[in-house]
Amino acid sequence: MSAFAFALRSLVRQPARALLGIAGVAAVGALLFDMLLLSNGLVISMERMLSTTGYDLRAAIGTAPPGRGPLIEHAGAIATRLRTLPEVARVTPLRLSDGLVVHTARPFAVRVMGAEPGSVGAWTVLEGRDVRASGEVLVNQHVLELLDARVGGPLELRTSAPGVRTVTPPFRVQIVGVADFPFESERGSTVGLSLEDVDRVSGGGGAQSADQLLIATAQGTTPAAAKAAVERAVPTLTAMTNAQVLVRLQEGGLSYFRQISFVLTTVTIGFAFLLVTVLLTVSVNQRTGEIAALRALGFSRRRAIADVFAEAVLIVGSGAVLALPVGLALSRLLDWILKGIPGIPASLHFFVFQPRALLIHGLLFAFTAVAAALYPMRLVATLPIAATLRREVVS
Repeated sequence: MSAFAFALRSLVRQPARALLGIAGVAAVGALLFDMLLLSNGLVISMERMLSTTGYDLRAAIGTAPPGRGPLIEHAGAIATRLRTLPEVARVTPLRLSDGLVVHTARPFAVRVMGAEPGSVGAWTVLEGRDVRASGEVLVNQHVLELLDARVGGPLELRTSAPGVRTVTPPFRVQIVGVADFPFESERGSTVGLSLEDVDRVSGGGGAQSADQLLIATAQGTTPAAAKAAVERAVPTLTAMTNAQVLVRLQEGGLSYFRQISFVLTTVTIGFAFLLVTVLLTVSVNQRTGEIAALRALGFSRRRAIADVFAEAVLIVGSGAVLALPVGLALSRLLDWILKGIPGIPASLHFFVFQPRALLIHGLLFAFTAVAAALYPMRLVATLPIAATLRREVVS
């Protein structure tokens, strides 16, 4: 009989202990798997969000986040100039602002996004048509529900927040369509205007000012080459590739989740190690008489050690396999809870499946099975056969 078959019979003879061990490893393994998904989940999700817009570069004055740095004056003219570069395929000036819808019974705050009419990637029209001229606005579905209006109705905006007085007069526009805006939250309120109208809502005279320029590189050109060309053409601009944006995010807020993941991964592996070690040690201590008798009948020391190791592999392996579906289900629940945080984009996910996480999960549990079996195997290897049999007979 093989070591694994013998270990399986030992587990079947004590089903409560076996099920407890497997369930404990599965619970710990599910948490471990989720932490591995969390460690790079935000980075992968953010990378997908950036790539789906179709732009490789983001140019601004300075390196401050959009909406916090100085505005790019005459953004329309600069965009026209950049479009003549052979390294650039498409340029979209973008401006972000905070607004307030004021013509309803209960004013509510919105995020205002400004782009040139017909810009690709700034938003996706779902109903109606795109903004074509001044005085027109696109809204997302949530704003339409709050207004209890239809496409074609009016909308009045101010650049203020509820409870804040302002002398800026309301700006009246017409809803021409419903759109899906990138990076908006699940129940976020977003409207899209032309660059001139965003400036007017902000109390300006309708200048084409932007927070950043979204730039798509031409076919056959690398983002690095396009970045260099843009900065040569307009020295006041600082361009960042998507890869640089991700590095910056990892060095900032996203590193917090990676640190949490590392700490919890270490803790869960420690719990799995202690759990399996205790279960195997108790099993060996309960079966010392049986092991000594088998050794006396001809079982070698190596075979007895292999039986203990096989038992550890069966417990850890079964628990690790069960941990995968449990961990995936738990990750969806945790992702749904975390996405309830205000301001989190609807397309952003905290837990993202990746083959690398599956590989690390398997390697960590393989290490756990080996480490947890070391002490019980030592007990079996040093078990005094004669003294143990004598004690069993006397007792």
